Amino acid sequence: MKEDFLHYLWKFKKFDTLNLKTYNKEEIIISNVGQYLELAGPDFFNAQITIANQKWAGNVEIHVKSSDWYVHNHEKDAGYENVILHVVWEHDSEIFRSDNSEIPVLELKNYVSSSILGNYQKLLTPKSWIFCEKQLIEIPEFTLHNWQERLFFERLERKSKPILELLEATNNDWETALFCLLAKNFGLNTNGETFLKIAQSIPFSVIRKECFEVENLEALLFGAAGLLDTDKEDAYFKDLKFRYFYLLHKYQIEKSFIEPVQFFKHRPDNFPTIRLSQLANLFHKQQNLFSKISNLKRVEDIYEVFNVSVTSYWETHYQFDKESPKKKKQLSKSFMDLLILNTVIPLQFAYAKSQGKEDSEDLITILNDVEAENNSIVEKFNSFGIKARNAFQTQSLLQLKNEYCNKNKCLDCAIGIELIKR
Repeated sequence: MKEDFLHYLWKFKKFDTLNLKTYNKEEIIISNVGQYLELAGPDFFNAQITIANQKWAGNVEIHVKSSDWYVHNHEKDAGYENVILHVVWEHDSEIFRSDNSEIPVLELKNYVSSSILGNYQKLLTPKSWIFCEKQLIEIPEFTLHNWQERLFFERLERKSKPILELLEATNNDWETALFCLLAKNFGLNTNGETFLKIAQSIPFSVIRKECFEVENLEALLFGAAGLLDTDKEDAYFKDLKFRYFYLLHKYQIEKSFIEPVQFFKHRPDNFPTIRLSQLANLFHKQQNLFSKISNLKRVEDIYEVFNVSVTSYWETHYQFDKESPKKKKQLSKSFMDLLILNTVIPLQFAYAKSQGKEDSEDLITILNDVEAENNSIVEKFNSFGIKARNAFQTQSLLQLKNEYCNKNKCLDCAIGIELIKR
């Protein structure tokens, strides 16, 4: 027996409420179970309960055993003085307030149906991947869809936090925040943090002024990445290096030490040289990028914004001094989908919130038109009958697995509650 299950039983009154009696045989009538508090102090605040014809207003504390009161040292905490009912699964010890008055005890195990208890035990029986894997196929479509929406926006809330941090660091400059966020996501997992530091080391006012010459943007990005620190015979390398040091002097930019970018284990199209060139070309092609991205509501229009390639030099190179067969190296659709998921949608969500606007349906509509992600979590859910048809659904499933299944929060999950109710 776990305490969170007892919280669930009390919160939703999943027990026989018609014939309740305390352990000492006093009649209990519940008018209000109280407000569930997941903070320090009693579990339920401001409950209203009649015990032996005396109406009480106060807090309710829940434990597996009565003696847990003393295990948790509640007798030493004044915050528990106004507990009016101690709800337990098993009563094994009397509990007293500081004035020696006994706290009434409700022993729940006598009032919970065997079917609810059986469903709970069945749900928490160890499985190969998640507790409810064999029962997922039974969940009604309506329940699943509503829960997916909640999960999706929970995930968006988490993804929007780094944006708010960037805004705070940039005096609420959305264009600068977008530049930093895009740089991080162009770097993917391996180079993301390094790319972010590169972007933060270059004042965005300089990017604005120099965006009309893509070579100058490349010089700034490659130079900040440390890719111009050596000497090479390559003519393009020499040109970028000259431009870089000229721009440092022109704008009085102090060169920062940034961890080296990583080439190892990357496919050539994901080399940092290629991604930095694509990033430079994006800001060369799209001035006032934030004002465009923040208002786009169709995925086709977003794809058009990100339809960029590399400069001509990088069509025949992956690294300086090493020529390769010519390839245009445009941003792929799958990479643009990652940018939509990790940049565009979180940015639009955060911006709408900052403006006091509601854009939930617009965001879902965009992701309904983005192809479903392909990863091990999505594949596992698919094998158990939950088939994701688009990115909105895959984002929801990732949130479900990472924040609920992995943390055994079945009683905070609509799927878990639905299975126990049966």
